[in-house]
Amino acid sequence: MTISRLLLGAAAIAVSAGVASAESHLSETSDMRIALSNNYAGNSWRQAMLQSWEEVAGKAVENGVVAAADAYTTSENQATEQAAQIQNLILQGYDAIVLNAASPTALNGAVRAACDAGVVVVSFDGVVTEPCAWRIAVDFQQMGREQVEYLATRLPDGGNLLEIRGLAGVFVDDEIHAGIQAGVEANPQFEIVGSVHGDWAQDVAQKAVAGILPSLPEIDGVVTQGGDGYGAAQAFEAAGRDMPIIVLGNRQDEMKWWAEMRDESGYETLSLSIAPGVATLAFWVSQQILAGAEVPKDLTVPFLKVTQDTLDETLAATPEGSVANVLYSQEDAQKVIADAKEAM
Repeated sequence: MTISRLLLGAAAIAVSAGVASAESHLSETSDMRIALSNNYAGNSWRQAMLQSWEEVAGKAVENGVVAAADAYTTSENQATEQAAQIQNLILQGYDAIVLNAASPTALNGAVRAACDAGVVVVSFDGVVTEPCAWRIAVDFQQMGREQVEYLATRLPDGGNLLEIRGLAGVFVDDEIHAGIQAGVEANPQFEIVGSVHGDWAQDVAQKAVAGILPSLPEIDGVVTQGGDGYGAAQAFEAAGRDMPIIVLGNRQDEMKWWAEMRDESGYETLSLSIAPGVATLAFWVSQQILAGAEVPKDLTVPFLKVTQDTLDETLAATPEGSVANVLYSQEDAQKVIADAKEAM
């Protein structure tokens, strides 16, 4: 059984014969071109995202579903640079832009220009607030809250927490941080005694945590955003500090460390993150919109969670240096769209 099936479940991916028949005409996009505009590629999650796009969207091009599915990544995580990239894609005549945005608001002008030019814009992960665009996201605030709720089950008396944040100014970072803050407010036995930015990267997180640790009291738990758990663990080990409960983010290196720690000492934790393959869902959603499907502006997908019970299976299915993942099909996208319509 694949991780995709584990995440979505058989019911969530099965499209009924009636829906399949009704949507069969929606594959008539063979002359249309879709572009991916990505603001950052400096960690394993983003690399897995780009690889997922290449695998799924590239296959769709080979099969004649669309004429092109090109990926573009800005050299720096700057909204001004990505806005210029979007303008370029408009001029190049793409029919749809799938967007992982550097800012939820700073790109709205460029997104509006794309919409005015007749270009479909589907944002995901880092979504935008411009009303003409579509948005695909997990409940990032819930992801933050759930970390604290998990720690409350493990540490009922509470304790000191270290928070490792992501890229400053990005929607995802702000949302997960807000969820963590809400979790602490609901569980006042915890106190965040330190906070650093790890940029969703193991090496950055390790350096940042190592820099702040000497000024901190004993740490009982670490709340994170993904890509930072193993770096945090390395920093604690190098400092000779007791290992806290570090909530992880589905990266292969940290899951491998978790499994080793579990086997050595019975270490327990939780790992959760949005699957990088959400880019492939955004691809298929844009294809469905281009084909004439009526699609709600806001779509949600569950985050991928790894527990003590599913660690071995998930780790075995995750390539070295990558991230636990889900790849979406056209049928998955149709199901997500149908579910969103039913919920309206």
